[in-house]
Amino acid sequence: MTPDYAAFEHANVSGGIASGETSKSGAPLVILYASKLEEAQARVEKAGGKIVKPIFSFPGGRRFHFTDPAGNELAIWSDH
Repeated sequence: MTPDYAAFEHANVSGGIASGETSKSGAPLVILYASKLEEAQARVEKAGGKIVKPIFSFPGGRRFHFTDPAGNELAIWSDH
């Protein structure tokens, strides 16, 4: 996608690494995939997650950020 992004795929596992993206704590930001973003957000909220960045668009699709009950920041994205 950009010079600061590297993707990988192996044995039905895919992912990517981007420089410059960290969580508020400075830890790496783990971004998970969901085909139905709004449903994923509802499940996160029902499970006790707190939305810290509502759904927004970016060059690869759409995503939102949340913190889990332990305070870890994560994100979920969708390509549509």
